[in-house]
Amino acid sequence: MSKISNTTVGDLIEFQRGYDLPKSGFINGTIPVISSNGILGYHNLAKVKGPGITIGRSGTVGIPHYIKEDFFPHNTSLFIKDFKNNDPKYIFYLIKTLGLNEYKSGSGVPTMNRNHLHPIKVRAYLDCETQSQIAKVLSDLDSKIELNNKINAELEAMAKLIYDYWFVQFEFPFDFAQGKPNEDGKPYKSSGGKMVWNEELKRDIPEGWEVKAVNSIIEVKDGTHDSPKSCDVGFKLITSKNLKPEGLYFENSNTISAIDYAIINKRSKVDTGDILYSMIGNIGTVYKVEEKEINFAIKNVALFKSSQKQELRNYLYLFLTSNDMSRYLVNEVSGSIQKFIGLGSLRKIPFLYNMPKIEEFNLRIADMFKKLENSKLENQKLSELRDWLLPMLMNGQVLIDKLIDQIID
Repeated sequence: MSKISNTTVGDLIEFQRGYDLPKSGFINGTIPVISSNGILGYHNLAKVKGPGITIGRSGTVGIPHYIKEDFFPHNTSLFIKDFKNNDPKYIFYLIKTLGLNEYKSGSGVPTMNRNHLHPIKVRAYLDCETQSQIAKVLSDLDSKIELNNKINAELEAMAKLIYDYWFVQFEFPFDFAQGKPNEDGKPYKSSGGKMVWNEELKRDIPEGWEVKAVNSIIEVKDGTHDSPKSCDVGFKLITSKNLKPEGLYFENSNTISAIDYAIINKRSKVDTGDILYSMIGNIGTVYKVEEKEINFAIKNVALFKSSQKQELRNYLYLFLTSNDMSRYLVNEVSGSIQKFIGLGSLRKIPFLYNMPKIEEFNLRIADMFKKLENSKLENQKLSELRDWLLPMLMNGQVLIDKLIDQIID
């Protein structure tokens, strides 16, 4: 194995600014247009052959995106014009360790150009074999995480389909002779089950069902509105931008002190089984907390305390992603520039409620959600391992040949 060397970004690769392409200039196609935040849309013309790498040039700067296929780099990004015979995946992981966001300029919208980047001093392996071995270890972890995410998406789609069948179409099995649910019963609504109009949901619901303000059933809180001072060691502060459909995204989250963590927890302590809901920016992203050890606090994130009523957890999670919730948000979201929803609006969400039916529904989806929970926990462990290995492999603290020997053994 070769030794790690001192070099510069410009000696390893060459960046170039992306190309101008207004939204009005997009022509329907399959070529991804990569902006500073990732895929902006699709076009019919590629400017760069894949695989390739872009980073944000303006706005969100310095975050790398690895693109397998041919692509069109937007002018809000920089792309690697020349890899100079280096392994592209290795370069991608190397860039992730460089903290390029620190090299931005501009007092308003932050910008970055290649002149900022090429002189940066780095330590890197220069032979392709070592680069490829390191990239494979890290990309294998990412591939496993990606596979789990696909499986999770399929499981969640199945759970939402059952939810829709039961609580939107109201075709849950029902024994009309006995007047109660039955495994061999007929679908409720299409078999003549009595429906009544509900003004809050603006649709028919089964007779005898209730619609309540969610805060009358479960406690709803929000995270801190302050901006605690960031520190090197402590606890993560999760904001709306850190909530993703596939889970929590800790990269670029601030670290706060134990004192600030304790202060925030007095207001909004997160427990296993709670549900988080983004209140600003990407409003409506929902995350069910499966972690056994909670080492983060929340800001601009709503906290549904479903840990206090575990029997409601999965149903509430699906309700918060339902069309009923989407319709409710239309009149409750505020803000002309930065959209947000207030805690008061979340507390008064009209919540379709029939506890016996919810309990019956839970039995149907329990195995599905157990698999989801286990997979998400596995992904968190894989992500932690990848994030620990990444800088260690890149700076030579962990040697790839010894790591491979340990894996084989």
